[in-house]
Amino acid sequence: MRKSAHTIIWLCALAAAVIMGPVGLSHAQDQGPGLRGFLGELMDGGKAAPSRDQTAKRVPLGRAEMQLSFAPLVKQTAPAVVNVYAKQLVRSRSPFAGDPFFEQFFGRQMPPRVRSSLGSGVIVDPSGIIVTNYHVIRDAEEVKIATSDGLEFESRVMLKDESLDIAVLKVDGEENFPALDFGDSDALEVGDLVLAIGNPFGVGQTTTSGIVSALARNHVGVSDFGFFIQTDAAINPGNSGGALIDMSGRLVGINTAIYSRSGGSNGIGFAIPANIVRSVVDSAERGEDYFERPYIGAAFEPVTAQIAEALGMNRAIGALVSSVDEDGPAAKAGLKPGDVVIRLNDAAIEHVDALGYRLATQSVGGTARLVVVRQGEERELEVRLVRAPDNAGGKPVVIDGTSPFAGARVADLSPRLAQRLRLPTSLRGVAVVDVARNSPAANIGLKPRDIVRQVNGREIDTAGSLRSASADDTRWWRFIVERDGRLIRQTIRF
Repeated sequence: MRKSAHTIIWLCALAAAVIMGPVGLSHAQDQGPGLRGFLGELMDGGKAAPSRDQTAKRVPLGRAEMQLSFAPLVKQTAPAVVNVYAKQLVRSRSPFAGDPFFEQFFGRQMPPRVRSSLGSGVIVDPSGIIVTNYHVIRDAEEVKIATSDGLEFESRVMLKDESLDIAVLKVDGEENFPALDFGDSDALEVGDLVLAIGNPFGVGQTTTSGIVSALARNHVGVSDFGFFIQTDAAINPGNSGGALIDMSGRLVGINTAIYSRSGGSNGIGFAIPANIVRSVVDSAERGEDYFERPYIGAAFEPVTAQIAEALGMNRAIGALVSSVDEDGPAAKAGLKPGDVVIRLNDAAIEHVDALGYRLATQSVGGTARLVVVRQGEERELEVRLVRAPDNAGGKPVVIDGTSPFAGARVADLSPRLAQRLRLPTSLRGVAVVDVARNSPAANIGLKPRDIVRQVNGREIDTAGSLRSASADDTRWWRFIVERDGRLIRQTIRF
């Protein structure tokens, strides 16, 4: 009988809630637990439901809140999202090149053609500093910005980083542009509402809504960067470089890529967290031409299930220390090969890409607290964050002449150059920094980040030795190049 009475009271309270609608509930929030707390107490067997002070986030309450609009937020933020137009002159070799008869009529080069790309960008400073994706302006010779109200401006590239797929542009002038403030992307949680603003398919500025689907996504295959925000807000071609904003109108990510088999949005989009974007913008504002990450002098690898089991770990998390540079900050702090880094400052390190992201957001000159697992025990180390040393000496050398290496710009590897080329800082040798278009070096397939190890049987240990070897008077060339840890041997007639 007592149970039936309890049920009748509960049904009456529920009917009252339906009749009162959202107004009654919102008043109850302002005046204490009220009816919602009473219902929660009944349903929880006497335990009061959490108050608003106990949780800052909640689901919409009632029909009135379900009818709320994003329009005020879009009006506030959309003017800071721009279109980015990049143009590149593409020159190609004539199919008649090498034929003495046809060359006199058609020449060795085809007439250049214009290749254009379209993307989006975000104004992050009223002076005209704009963030977009590197792949939007890759190899561009001219970059224009178009604002949401139809104005166009010329821009210049302040800084670009291919590994992060970020580029920073600047519009020079006296204009005072609308800009977005950076939000704390580390404060995002799965389920948070977000808006994506950009120019998909070139149809014009478009806003889509969704939630944060996942955090710290890696192995996306977009770039070397492996710490993406995943969202189901529709992102399509042309959205690259656009804004991902939170419900406070702050920039929490730069939309970068989608996972799709059709080319359209399937609800799996990826954005670069705002915290790393802010660090890149800070570098550009300091006048740096590339984003310099703090150097600790250690290399890391993923922790596999087999490694975790061998180390006595319950889960395969963290970043395994594979090598430590002699006399580097990590060595001085006591970090050793075989250690597993599981925390940096107050942030958990789930995988090796997370450690790279956390380090990149730290400032050069500071310190970082690392929590490592060594022989089944946790230890805390304090590591200084310094600039990577540039102890190779000598400046980059441009190979000229008629050798297969002509057109390549090479330099002796140092930790700083290795870091800039996204190579292990412990590598030494002669690295290819750049390759001129349509040069002999480009034609034989030489690429930036290649390390030239041997030419015609001669060991190459300095840029000067490569220049000397390139002066050999021979038609046959044998050389060994290291690329991504693999040795490539070639023999060509040139």
